[in-house]
Amino acid sequence: MKRRSYLLTSESVTEGHPDKVCDQISDSILDSIFKNDPMGRVACETMVTTGLAFVAGEITTSCYVEIPKIIRKTIQDIGYDDPSYGFDHLTCGVMTSIQAQSPDIALGVNKGGAGDQGMMFGYASDETSELMPMPIALAHKLSYRLADIRKKKIVKYLRPDGKTQVTVEYVNGAPRKVKAVIVSAHHDKNVNTKDIKHDLKKLVIDRVIPKNLLDKNVKIFVNPTGRFEVGGPMADTGLTGRKIIVDTYGGVGSHGGGCFSGKDPTKVDRSASYMARYVAKNIVASGLAKKCEIQLAYVIGVAEPVSIMINTFGTGKVSEESLVKSVRNNFDLTPYGIIRDLKLRRPIYKKTACYGHFGREEEGFAWEETDKIQALRKDTK
Repeated sequence: MKRRSYLLTSESVTEGHPDKVCDQISDSILDSIFKNDPMGRVACETMVTTGLAFVAGEITTSCYVEIPKIIRKTIQDIGYDDPSYGFDHLTCGVMTSIQAQSPDIALGVNKGGAGDQGMMFGYASDETSELMPMPIALAHKLSYRLADIRKKKIVKYLRPDGKTQVTVEYVNGAPRKVKAVIVSAHHDKNVNTKDIKHDLKKLVIDRVIPKNLLDKNVKIFVNPTGRFEVGGPMADTGLTGRKIIVDTYGGVGSHGGGCFSGKDPTKVDRSASYMARYVAKNIVASGLAKKCEIQLAYVIGVAEPVSIMINTFGTGKVSEESLVKSVRNNFDLTPYGIIRDLKLRRPIYKKTACYGHFGREEEGFAWEETDKIQALRKDTK
């Protein structure tokens, strides 16, 4: 059989990236409401640019939250705490435009139906311990490490913005070698390019990517334009929901198009995507397939999904039809069931807003649990 070789690339961004600043603000507002009103309805969008943060959306809640204060605290926590960055928590303007959720949408949600129509995808692969595609898993780890050395002041010239990218060679569907790595780091004007390249190679790339994975001719780029002094919202306007591929599987598999941040779990864009990952991960963890993608589709106001599709890309040990049947038997795919089983009425969302919503084996990420393995194996014998 002829060996099929191809390259796959995924990117990640740090919490100081303008789009991620917006995601974190939107999810911080959601968390603040859920601390006092777990039944609140939230659809919250953020835009940031030089010297300005603007929040708009539909919120229905029984509690009061001081949204401007939440916005400024989130910006400060990210690291924009100096006016010289062109955007900081004390001097930026804050604007809000909030109204109640549409009563027409509430009609369907109140009776347990989905908050919107659409299709959502979940994916899992056995190529990493997190059951995630390797390129996005490595890219997130690089971004997290880049932010970590900034916040711990291991490298003092770094600023909050940053991006990473990893290219992996696959042979016959399995990852073999890392062929290219990119790290772009926001920095102050008093550091030279040579020091940046040395420090980030040693303290980020070498600490994250195992040597045995690096191709002997690997291409490594650190701040490939030479300088990255102007960053964050001063350099690029940010919007909630503009990093949906970074948030999911790095371009592997399909995407329904809906973003996650700023949405309460009655919005199936978020909750059904979490459930789809939960299902796909348990199928792969059970050994029933090496790769699995699942699509769920919903109608606004209707509880049960109108369709379920499973694709194991030829790696399944049982038929996809039997997997669909087993999924229906073992997972409650209604919005109510998803919210209950994944414990989604908790203030857990701000930490999901950066470094990916999936592959995170941390407290609060209930959709990453693999507690359905035995049920799936028994059901598909």
